Amino acid sequence: MKPLFFHKTSIVHELPNRLRIKAGVLKYPNLDPDYFEALLEAVPGVNRIRSNFKAGCVIVRYDGRHGTRDAVLNCIGDLPEDVFTGKNNRKQPASRLSLAVKGTLGILTFFLPKIVGGVVAVALCAPVIRDGIVCLWNRSLKVDVLDAAAVGFSLFRRDYFTGSMIVFLLAVGEYFEQLSETKTTGLLKNLLKPRTESIWIEKDGQEIEIPLDDARIGDRVIAGPGEMIPLDGVVIEGDALVNQSSITGESLPVHVSKESPVISGAVIEEGKIIFKATHVGSETSVARISGFLENSLRYESDSQKKSDELADRLVPITFGLGLGLYGLTLDPAKAAAVLTVDYSCVIKLSNPVAVRVAMYTAAKSGVLLKGAQAMDSLARVDTLIFDKTGTLTRGQLIVTDVCTVNGMNQDQLLSYTAAAEKHYSHPVADAVVQAAKDKDLQFAATSQVDFIVAHGVSAYIEGKNLMAGSRHFIEDDEGIDCSGLDKKAKALEKQGKSLLYVAYDEKLAGVIGLRDELRPESGAVLKALKRTGIRRIIILTGDSEVTATALAAQLPEVDRVYAELKPDDKANIVNEYKEKGAFTAFIGDGVNDAPALVSADVGICLPSGADLAKESAQVILLKEDLNCLLTARLMALRCGETIHQSFVSAVGFNSAFLLLATFGLIAPITAAVLHNMSTVGILGYAGLREAKLVNESKASYVKNILKKRPFKQKEKGEQDVFLPN
Repeated sequence: MKPLFFHKTSIVHELPNRLRIKAGVLKYPNLDPDYFEALLEAVPGVNRIRSNFKAGCVIVRYDGRHGTRDAVLNCIGDLPEDVFTGKNNRKQPASRLSLAVKGTLGILTFFLPKIVGGVVAVALCAPVIRDGIVCLWNRSLKVDVLDAAAVGFSLFRRDYFTGSMIVFLLAVGEYFEQLSETKTTGLLKNLLKPRTESIWIEKDGQEIEIPLDDARIGDRVIAGPGEMIPLDGVVIEGDALVNQSSITGESLPVHVSKESPVISGAVIEEGKIIFKATHVGSETSVARISGFLENSLRYESDSQKKSDELADRLVPITFGLGLGLYGLTLDPAKAAAVLTVDYSCVIKLSNPVAVRVAMYTAAKSGVLLKGAQAMDSLARVDTLIFDKTGTLTRGQLIVTDVCTVNGMNQDQLLSYTAAAEKHYSHPVADAVVQAAKDKDLQFAATSQVDFIVAHGVSAYIEGKNLMAGSRHFIEDDEGIDCSGLDKKAKALEKQGKSLLYVAYDEKLAGVIGLRDELRPESGAVLKALKRTGIRRIIILTGDSEVTATALAAQLPEVDRVYAELKPDDKANIVNEYKEKGAFTAFIGDGVNDAPALVSADVGICLPSGADLAKESAQVILLKEDLNCLLTARLMALRCGETIHQSFVSAVGFNSAFLLLATFGLIAPITAAVLHNMSTVGILGYAGLREAKLVNESKASYVKNILKKRPFKQKEKGEQDVFLPN
């Protein structure tokens, strides 16, 4: 049960576009500060916020509208439960004014009489000593104890100037550390901000403006030059050049016209369109991206948790060394110098700084990662498992052949199959429906349409059951003889075509042949991925062994193709590789890929993927281009390198400072200055290095990766085609 103060919210001060709100919820110990701020900044009309969680206050700058004011208060008063899954332990950074005051008073202690200087120094040092005592009282040996001990030793030897300046330098260090973390968090928060509050729609021949929240699926939305497309939809009138860089990372504008899909967040550079809304509210592209990025602010990766644990373990070592040195030398100056050198700050902060900047850069480059763990896991992947259709291939199948049997004619077979498949979002279904439309065939009325995941579709047409799917589904599962078209089916398979078997009224009705082409970038991307350390590239397909072999021949980097898969085989194969010690990533886009996406260590989905596949994946590519997969892999590796280099630098610099302090070669003030300078420098390096990758040549980076990391290549004899029993 939450305490009474939790529900208290009041406006302390108000200006036309500024609110100062006191809210008990800000003091709640399990509040996640970053997630809270992300939610509040995502309120339409909010420009900037500043929070003081210890004081329980937040200052909100907004557009001055009464509706925005109410939305802010409602947001604070009705926070979702998952905001309370963190630790409300963010330190409030010192303001510039307080830094200036501390610095001035610290310098004055050098010139003031000893008694007056001592009083000033004690006043400055008291909060630091208090925090250290509280930390020890709670049986916790953390950085606060080191700081308190260093300051205490200085006061003990009546070196008031040193004690005061250490407090000042600690405040300066915390200020820049918090500034660095705030800026990297702000990068992700900027992507959460909605850019429009109302939209224009066409209704009964008139253009009317409505609030974005009132939009409904099917609305005819109008968007003109310079305007942001507010919803996902399909163009029904007009044409335009659309800049999608904020969503897909594609720098060049794309031309859209009738029947072209458009995505929310894109901006119209030229032209005007009317499009039919297909997704509204939380289902739009921008809203989904916001949800993923909010998660990235909330959860730590395994590497970050390990960094935190290591940093905490190093604090007792530094503390013990300082006390031990004092016991041996009885020199409080040497002990204070040692205690001002702390490993933990930079080790703890460099990881989230690098990860958040990398995630922001990835999002701007067409790759969406659902949290820091996705970045961490993607760098560890050694086995890539692809679902063939829609990933390595274009996924835009076309019907090439319609073979019939048992009295069914071609148009009837195509019409019946399309009527059942039109309810199903999948490349095969789309191809059949499009083929029927191209021939102006009438769709028969259907009933009891049922999707059998990873099998096919079943429906009743004119009172009789029609089933369409793989041969395994029709013949093995449903017991319908498919041998009547064996000769034609084998001929189509030899041509590398996929087959859709159709049964009607418990008899085989025909086979539909479909062709899909490899994505033009597939070969080059797979080759580059191998050079980044991927040991195995596996393809899973429901196609026949002959078709699978034809595909493998076009991609020499593929190590294994699993053909003629049964329903549960995809997830089972992923689990088999995991049991053998492989770290797996599965790339798919269909509803039937969801189990495999969840089973893999990393699930990756393409932008055209089904909603269930996108929800199941940890990584979403925002462009129909496998180069985005390479970009994601490179950024993950780069981020891992940055974290490692930051760790080595932190240990190296601070160990050197610690050694100098131990032998009395540097004074406590010098040790504090060197420690803070190295911390701020390493954090700046971690952020800038990740932001730089988007401007680098992928080819040169792959080359550099290979030089630095001689990965083990594929095992001998793995190049084969496997046909499950």
